[in-house]
Amino acid sequence: MAIDARLLEILACPEDKGPLLYFAADELLYNPRLKRKYRVERDVPQMLVEESTQAGDAEHQALLEKARARGITPNF
Repeated sequence: MAIDARLLEILACPEDKGPLLYFAADELLYNPRLKRKYRVERDVPQMLVEESTQAGDAEHQALLEKARARGITPNF
């Protein structure tokens, strides 16, 4: 089961309030502007900045490529 599409429409990064990219297979929400990753556990987003992790440059590029392959062009 994945995060409900209606919830994804309203979810935003708690730090910059911008939109997030969702990678269901990776159980991950990603803010490409800040390179910040938020875990998704049992379809529940873990949206605390203190518990998020930073993506390195290579991981950031890989996530952007994965998004582009799905037809998503991040605006940041």
